[in-house]
Amino acid sequence: MAALGQLGWTVTTVAGDGPVDHLVPGLELGATAQPDARQLAAALADADLVVVENLCTIPLNLPAARLVATQRRGKATLLHHHDPPWQRNEFRHITELPPTDPAWRHVTINHRTQEEMAQRGIAATTIYNGFDVDEAPGDRAATRAALGVGEHERVVLHPVRAIERKNVPAALRLTEALDATYWLLGPAEDGYDNTLRHALQTARCRVIHQPSPGSMADAYAASDVVAFPSTWEGFGNPPIEAAIHHRLVAVGAYPVAEELRALGFRWFSPDDPARLDHLLRHPDEALHTHNHDLARAHFGLDRLREAIGAVLDEAGWSA
Repeated sequence: MAALGQLGWTVTTVAGDGPVDHLVPGLELGATAQPDARQLAAALADADLVVVENLCTIPLNLPAARLVATQRRGKATLLHHHDPPWQRNEFRHITELPPTDPAWRHVTINHRTQEEMAQRGIAATTIYNGFDVDEAPGDRAATRAALGVGEHERVVLHPVRAIERKNVPAALRLTEALDATYWLLGPAEDGYDNTLRHALQTARCRVIHQPSPGSMADAYAASDVVAFPSTWEGFGNPPIEAAIHHRLVAVGAYPVAEELRALGFRWFSPDDPARLDHLLRHPDEALHTHNHDLARAHFGLDRLREAIGAVLDEAGWSA
C-alpha cells in the first residue's frame, strides 16, 4: 500500500473482516456463504485497478475466488500469488486456481512459483516481499524484563504460528544445544495443539509461549538468535527481518530459502549450533552489516516501489 501510494495511487481496502474501508462478508476465511455479488461489485466499482491478494491463489475460500475472478474479467487486475494449490498436498487436486485473463497481470513472491506458473501457461513477474530496512530498533531491556528474562539469558526467538511445517522440534533442539530459552510467538493452528503441547512440555530448555509484549522490533531486540527451521515456506519473512535487526538466524533448507540464500545472505543451519554458539561468544558485526546491506538492496521499500511501478507501466496502468 505504501509503495502504491508513492506511485500516485489512492488505495482503498476491501475484505471480509478486519479494519478495512469496505467490508464485504463472505470474502473472509471460513465464510459460510458466498459474498453478495452486488455488494462486491459496488465495493470495487470505483477502482481503476484491483489487486487481489492471494484470494485467487490458495483455495481457502473458493466461492469468493470464483466470484472475484468472474467480476474482474476484462478489467485491470493484478493477482498477487503467495501459495498456489499445487504447493500444498491437501490442495493438489484443485486445478481451477489461479485463474487468468488477458487483461490481468500476475505477480509471484518467488521465482520458483513464477516458473511453476509458466509451466501451466501463466506468465508472471516475481516481486519479493518489501521491508522497512530502516525500522528503528526495539527495546531489548524492557522487553526482556516484561518476559522475565535475565540480562545474560540467551533467547532463541521462533516468530511463527505453530503448525507442522514450522518445525518446532528442530527449533527446540537448537535452543537446547545453545543452552537458551525458547520463545514461540504464535498459537497452535491446523490441529497442531496436542503435538505442540507435548513438544513444549518435554523440552529440555525454558519455554516462553506468548506474543511479543511490544512490537515485533522489540521481539527481535530481545532475542539473540532467530530460529526459522521451516520445511516449507512461500517466502519466509523472519530471515530478512533478522537481517534488518542484526540478529543471527538459523534457516531451514526449504526450497525458497535456498533461492534467497543464493543472494548472498550469511545464514546458518539449525543443525550447526556450535557455529552459532561461537558467534554469540564472539560477535561479528561485519556479518550483520553484510546481511543488512543485502536486505536493503533486494527487499527495501524503494526496490519494491520500482518493481511494482515496472509491472504497472508495462500493463499501461497509470495513477
